[in-house]
Amino acid sequence: MGLFDKIKGQLASVVEWPDMDDSSIFYKWNNDELKKGSRLIIRPGQDAIFLYQGKIEGIFTEDGDYDIESRIIPFLSTLAGFKFGFNSGLRAEVLFVNTREFTVNWGTQNAINLPVANLPGGMPIRAFGTFNCKVSDYTALIENVAGVKSRYTIDDVRQRLISVTDQYLMKYIVQDGKDMFNIQANADEIGEDVAKAINGKLDDIGMTCTSFQIQSVSYPDNVREMQEKAAGAAMVGDATHYTQVQMANSMDNGGSGAGNTASQMAQMAMGMAMGQQMAGAMAGQAAPAASAAPLASDGKAPNFCPNCGTPTNGAKFCANCGQQLY
Repeated sequence: MGLFDKIKGQLASVVEWPDMDDSSIFYKWNNDELKKGSRLIIRPGQDAIFLYQGKIEGIFTEDGDYDIESRIIPFLSTLAGFKFGFNSGLRAEVLFVNTREFTVNWGTQNAINLPVANLPGGMPIRAFGTFNCKVSDYTALIENVAGVKSRYTIDDVRQRLISVTDQYLMKYIVQDGKDMFNIQANADEIGEDVAKAINGKLDDIGMTCTSFQIQSVSYPDNVREMQEKAAGAAMVGDATHYTQVQMANSMDNGGSGAGNTASQMAQMAMGMAMGQQMAGAMAGQAAPAASAAPLASDGKAPNFCPNCGTPTNGAKFCANCGQQLY
């Protein structure tokens, strides 16, 4: 450090968050004294809390560059009778708070055993997701955290909650989940309850959980295989739907020899099915036509076919339409 920097440091201080990062919740500036010419720099996404003897004297939320002697001290004097000047320097602290909402990843530390009938040990599952939190109470933050720490990060919050997330999750999955295989459908309701429970752990450090999301739930491999088999059996049980799906899959594989063969077989099957349907329809139509033309009541062939009007010439069947005549 040069001579100019040493002299400047004795005369004035730049009060700012030196290296703010996305993971820090607050940073406490604590120097020997504030001198004349000291400046307070507040960046976007920050609040600056001016502390004197551990007490909050003022909170500044507008970002900008402030001269402490001409702008900050006069303002503080109007709030709480703050009458200290810079004749011999001013010992004070400034706490910078990150005002943004944090997104924190979470995951179950251990498998959660959900109670299941006829399974004494329960069904082990794992879950993953995120939760959002932000600073909400500066007084609690200062009294319970900033008094003993100069910096606090979102990893500190994660460590605070990781030990209780599993028990909260299990409690509310059982309470709200209804069906252990349908947890995702009830994820919003479960998440709301878990967020409320987490807030009980965050209130005393001046933070709040704004939302809790369950993004995925995983089951043991053997349970997942049973689910797939059950789903396949259910599809096969609907033979019509299964056949349609298989035909569609076969036709989609038209790029390979096997795909072409499967497509041809599917088309043949469809053609046979259509032929059977047509034959059935024709048989259904022929039966009413035959019954619509009654036989001669005297046991002799009529002169003309009662169905199509063709001369019969004494024949037993009509030579034109095949109608039985007697």
